[in-house]
Amino acid sequence: YKSDEWESYILASSKGGKMLTSQLEYVKCNVCGADDARVVYPARYDLEKKTDLTHKFKSSGDERLIDQVVQCRTCGLRYVNPRLNIKAVVKGYSEGEDETFVGQARGRERTFARQLKIIEKFVKPGRMLDIGTAGGSCLKVARDAGWEVHGIEPNKWLCKWGKKNYGIDIKPGILEDYKFPNNHFDLVTLFDVLEHTGDPKKVLKECSRILKPGGVIAVNVPDLDAWLHKVMGRNWFFYLSVHLYYFNNKTLGKMLRHTGFKPLQRTPHFQLLEVGYLFFRLEAYSKFLSGLGQKVLKAIGLYHVLLPYWLGQSMFLARKEK
Repeated sequence: YKSDEWESYILASSKGGKMLTSQLEYVKCNVCGADDARVVYPARYDLEKKTDLTHKFKSSGDERLIDQVVQCRTCGLRYVNPRLNIKAVVKGYSEGEDETFVGQARGRERTFARQLKIIEKFVKPGRMLDIGTAGGSCLKVARDAGWEVHGIEPNKWLCKWGKKNYGIDIKPGILEDYKFPNNHFDLVTLFDVLEHTGDPKKVLKECSRILKPGGVIAVNVPDLDAWLHKVMGRNWFFYLSVHLYYFNNKTLGKMLRHTGFKPLQRTPHFQLLEVGYLFFRLEAYSKFLSGLGQKVLKAIGLYHVLLPYWLGQSMFLARKEK
């Protein structure tokens, strides 16, 4: 969809007009298939600022949630419904540059190194696939640790960045674009990815097919069970318009079991990013604090210091049942 079509949709919605249903799709619960959900947060299209889908759906996208979020009355899964047609979403992810995201590669490498140590308690180095790998920081760390690495990323510019900076060939596109052999990988990782996909259950089923029996999947997502979410509600930092699904231990655990996995472990996901970047991302919530924090950090020379932080993410590990 062109930007002017998306803008027309936003204007019609925010003025109380009839939604342009040609740009929307309505979906059932992705866990249990039920078509019975209650509204948790109504849409706030009047807050829309980005009508350029390439900007809206980039890896460093930080637009606060404006879409309607519902919760399945049967299993409890939360998800955006209705939503922009998923083909338009994928197209938005596929184009454009994202210097902001790759500017944090140093911190992301250290984050993935920590996560890989946890993962290797359950699976020895072998062949791995990182889905939605962005610039390939995870692949770089895994390669250095002795893994045979493969990655998929919809954004063509990030694929080129990974080739230039890490020397890693990243396949452009999404998982369904490729037909990997059955029982091919020892490890599949989805870091900050599953909540962005149009059909998480389908993605996990495909991951199960291409994993070897006994292979491991690592999924990192914002966790609705986190105390920070319970305190902040709709103001929680991970209620973003780029996130289509919101999981907790119950719903993701059920989805993993339904797709051939046995859950192994859930651990808090701590990230390392530059403290200045964190204040930059704060702009969506407070321009004053964001601007002031960045100025102070630059003045005292601490802008690029790496800071570990946790805002409610968890890493779920599961094993493909033999």
